[in-house]
Amino acid sequence: MFVVTVLIATFLFSAQLNVGFIYIGPAGDAGWTYAHDLGRLHLEGVFGDQISTTFVESVPEGMEAMMTIESLARRGYDIIFTTSFGYMDPTFLAAEKYPDVWFHHCSGYKSAENMSTYFGRMYEPRFLTGLIAGMKTSSNRIGYVAAHPIPEVVRGINAFALGVRMVNPDARVHVVWSNTWYDPAMEKEAALSLLDLGCDVIAMHQDSPAPQQAAQERGAFSIGYNSDMVAFAPKAYLTAPVWNWGIYYERVVRETMAGTYQAEEYWGGMNDGIIGLAPMTDLVPQNAQVMVEVFKEAIKAGSFHPFQGPVYNQRNELVVPKGQIPSDGELLSMSWFVDNVVGIIPGSN
Repeated sequence: MFVVTVLIATFLFSAQLNVGFIYIGPAGDAGWTYAHDLGRLHLEGVFGDQISTTFVESVPEGMEAMMTIESLARRGYDIIFTTSFGYMDPTFLAAEKYPDVWFHHCSGYKSAENMSTYFGRMYEPRFLTGLIAGMKTSSNRIGYVAAHPIPEVVRGINAFALGVRMVNPDARVHVVWSNTWYDPAMEKEAALSLLDLGCDVIAMHQDSPAPQQAAQERGAFSIGYNSDMVAFAPKAYLTAPVWNWGIYYERVVRETMAGTYQAEEYWGGMNDGIIGLAPMTDLVPQNAQVMVEVFKEAIKAGSFHPFQGPVYNQRNELVVPKGQIPSDGELLSMSWFVDNVVGIIPGSN
């Protein structure tokens, strides 16, 4: 984890701290927004009547979000969490306009004296799911329904593909872009196109369980994302990289109440508990389960890194030399695919 802090004046709050959340999709019962809402509910369970929380769901990304963010600030919310990449610019502008409010933006890179960024090293459990997919596939064709072509998504695909490569050098990860965060119909169609190609394991980077449901319908296997979605495709589901946002939210609230919180760029890993792997089902081979546990502990101990070189890109160029590990800056700006990925990154050279 890296943390960059700046000195900031202590904020004084009333007896009850007001905490607001901006969501990209419906809170629902699965996925990205659901995971954030579990974090909000965790706060209520921990702090009780010391805090008051609210959320606004299905808020469009971009400057359309500005009105919603400002509304919470004007209504007296002391902390505002904006939980999607596309909220970065309006959050930054709101932080300038409302200096007495703490803003926290998820997955972005802009910060200010009263605005932090926060995210998790999801590439760690992504690598573990790649191990599972590589050992589970029979066709050596694995599908990946990708969301938007941003470094966060590219990094996850690469970590997954590197896990696949470690156990099955003959397998390939085929990528189809949906350009959505939450559109079940489109995401299902993307998964079906991969299944038509002969993929027998489907991974994903979206909010809905639709790709997993498509896999189940075709007798294939699936790896979810964000939250444990086993209930939606029990005959296909293997596991999922998942979020535990409550750990971060609780720390922020505690430190804010104490007047000790400082702006930061937080990027936690499995050691922090903010990310992890959902329970593996019985569909995961026993030898794969053992391997996952070995690599999970090695990653947490710092003795192994998913992007540890040598790593080659699709042009067979060495991008991470043997024994080296990319810097956080290189990981956060990743715009290339590793050599066992089939597909392109729109807009890349």
